Amino acid sequence: MPIDFDLTAEQRKTKDVAREFAREVLRPVADRADALPDPQDAFRAMRPVYEQAAALGFTSMFLPAEYGGGGASTVDFLVAIEELCAVDPGFPTVLLVNGLALMPLLRYGTDAQRERWIPRAATDVRGDFLAGWVVSERGGTANFDHPSPQAGIQLVADHDRARGEYVLHGEKHWPCNAGGWDLEGADVNLCVVRTDRRAGGKEALSAILVERGTPGVSYTVIDKMAHRTCQNVTMTFRGARVPEENLLAPGDGDLLVNRNFTWSAPIAAIAAVAVARAAYDFALKWARTYTGGGAGPIIQHQAVGHLLSEVAAKIEAGRYLCWKAAHHLDASGGEGHALGAMSKTFCGDLMQGVVFDCMRIVGVNALDRKFPMARYYRESMVFPLYDAGNLAMQRRRAWGVMADPAFSPDTFVDGDPMVFTKSMEGYGVISEIG
Repeated sequence: MPIDFDLTAEQRKTKDVAREFAREVLRPVADRADALPDPQDAFRAMRPVYEQAAALGFTSMFLPAEYGGGGASTVDFLVAIEELCAVDPGFPTVLLVNGLALMPLLRYGTDAQRERWIPRAATDVRGDFLAGWVVSERGGTANFDHPSPQAGIQLVADHDRARGEYVLHGEKHWPCNAGGWDLEGADVNLCVVRTDRRAGGKEALSAILVERGTPGVSYTVIDKMAHRTCQNVTMTFRGARVPEENLLAPGDGDLLVNRNFTWSAPIAAIAAVAVARAAYDFALKWARTYTGGGAGPIIQHQAVGHLLSEVAAKIEAGRYLCWKAAHHLDASGGEGHALGAMSKTFCGDLMQGVVFDCMRIVGVNALDRKFPMARYYRESMVFPLYDAGNLAMQRRRAWGVMADPAFSPDTFVDGDPMVFTKSMEGYGVISEIG
């Protein structure tokens, strides 16, 4: 099969529909919501956009067709996400987190769990269904696979066998979508929990589905400098009781976390590329018309022309790395942990440099809020920090894969899948607890 960078007719249609939706529906609402002082008001303002996104299938296109979803590949999803994020990267995070909450059910869930939740989400065309991915904690989550019970995930789920329930105590910090539109909770929150107080992260973690309205759970919205069109909360559990049939991946919560952030990595990466693309688009138009007081547009100056050409090359390189990582995930059944992590860290870091270079081209006018550059700068700060962080979990996962004797420099170019195992975890963890 030849190496091919051409989009299929269906992917081009997806791109066109997503671009029109982003410009005509998303942009005007997102611009207003971003300026609202109350973060929950900003999130609620996006609900009509979410409803229209559901009608177009964007909220469930990544779910299998057998459950009523769009059956889209990861590459297909990237094509749509780039168009949305080029207008506003916050709102597509809501869609991404739906996937982070539901995709683990396909691999780790029971038949009953899958049948209960996935068709409900997949067939939602009115925007009624919202799911949350709940893993991060206030003390940090990068060392979730730490061998000490006192480190890593500290939201504890104790098994009350007599009542057939798990009792949750603790706190999560930064989960997206989790509070729902009304702060009564998303329809379902997939929470990574510690089900063994005495074991380390490779043995003690599981996941549990917490349904909307569960007593003992409260939500406090976090006020963020960027991505204001999606919701992040502090989620507090005080003796919340959850049926034991809501447990999944017992003892394999660590693998679930790694696999989830592998799936989301090229999606977060293409979102970063999209913000870089938006900044480049504005800077290019500016350079073609702005004279800086000279005789002609500043694009005629060598310094500007050279810098624009470097910016364009970086965006193209980032996009194709995202496509490669997504294609590798699709071809290997999701076993693309290192390449996915590389795409996310590379593009997140690259994008910040691109946005800054575009601001240099625009000059002092980049600081004027009537132009979009100030917002691109704020949004660019998010990408190296969220979705497992560029300095932490993403690079640690790539490190663990490359340390395995089966890995070679030809692994990715040859498209060879590598199953991610617990032996690849724990790299970089300092095991001593002071």
